[in-house]
Amino acid sequence: MTNLEARYDHVIIGGGVAADSAARAIRAASAEATIAILSADPHEPVYRPALSKDLWTGDDPDPASQDLHTAEETGASLFTSTLVTELLPNSHSVITARGNHTRFGKALLVTGSSARHFPDVHDDRVVCLRTVGDYRHLRGLAQEGARIVVVGGGYIGTEIAASLTRTGARVTLAHSGRHLLEHMFPASLTAHLEQTFAEHGVTVVPGFRLMGIATGQELALHAGAAESLHADAVVLGLGAELNTTLAEHGGLDLEHGAVVVDPYLRTSSPDVFAAGDVALFDDPLLGLRHVEHVDHAQASGAAAGKNMAGAGEVYEHTPLFFSDLFDDGYEAVGRLDASLEMREVWNQDRTATVVHYLEDGRVEGVLLWNTWDSVDRARDVIAASQNGDLAAEDLDGRITPG
Repeated sequence: MTNLEARYDHVIIGGGVAADSAARAIRAASAEATIAILSADPHEPVYRPALSKDLWTGDDPDPASQDLHTAEETGASLFTSTLVTELLPNSHSVITARGNHTRFGKALLVTGSSARHFPDVHDDRVVCLRTVGDYRHLRGLAQEGARIVVVGGGYIGTEIAASLTRTGARVTLAHSGRHLLEHMFPASLTAHLEQTFAEHGVTVVPGFRLMGIATGQELALHAGAAESLHADAVVLGLGAELNTTLAEHGGLDLEHGAVVVDPYLRTSSPDVFAAGDVALFDDPLLGLRHVEHVDHAQASGAAAGKNMAGAGEVYEHTPLFFSDLFDDGYEAVGRLDASLEMREVWNQDRTATVVHYLEDGRVEGVLLWNTWDSVDRARDVIAASQNGDLAAEDLDGRITPG
């Protein structure tokens, strides 16, 4: 697509999974509606979780295998490399960085999140993994024997480090905590993970708080009193920041850094909707929250698309998230916060567990470690506990580990 039309029935700002789901929902509701997807990314929408998962561990490393075929299957007009710089709800219009204007009947913000970079470091050997371009670049750096340091011991850092071991690179995982994923998991699992990473050749460096990166012939990572690390490439897994600048400048209501939406995913401007990472929504089990995982992107994108087309359906989904770390995998629902009370239920050979996260005696989250086909039961446990129908001492038999 080269030229924006003067007006579309629906303008979707963002080009990820939520945008794809919304476009499909709109098209299912109306064969005639005009849809424009304005994406700052130069690539077409892909199934983004594969960038740190299946593309490294599966049979096909080409990100084209994860193309969602959004435009061809929905008839939407897809504009890549198109940054929207102004959202004007009152005039029902948007302006792009190239100065192009278009009007809309309804708009959807699915601008997602951006990876946190380390300030004042501009070297193409220091990367984050968020886009197809990032993935291709990291693939080029991850050569046999290359020294790669992954910084960050959280969800994305551990996943990337595990995936990189498939390339023959020499992987170091440096993080500021005492144990990997200690903010999410009980000590039993963090100890298991550290042993597993070591068995796969990953050097884990705890207590490493990155202070600076020197970019000479090799990269040198400094962390105060800790010993410096040297690398051929560095991957930053430092979390993400919500892309809410457009919403804020457009006068939409924000709370807790996210865009406030009503039960139908409408923002404070009734013809502008929000979904995915940036939406602060009312979870039917856990109250107001924003969620940065693909299940929520898919479900909320679809719900927003239906409602943009006039469905009037309440968004009542409690999202799940998932990961694979070597031969272990997990799914989870709700808050995985290790500061909460954690009750673990293990199988007999201690290869699988269900961890309940409780606050004031009520379940706030459930981790299903090597435990499958149990997400709906986890949601049921949270609901029963939140309603006062399930006591903490009665949790052990509710979900069987494994």
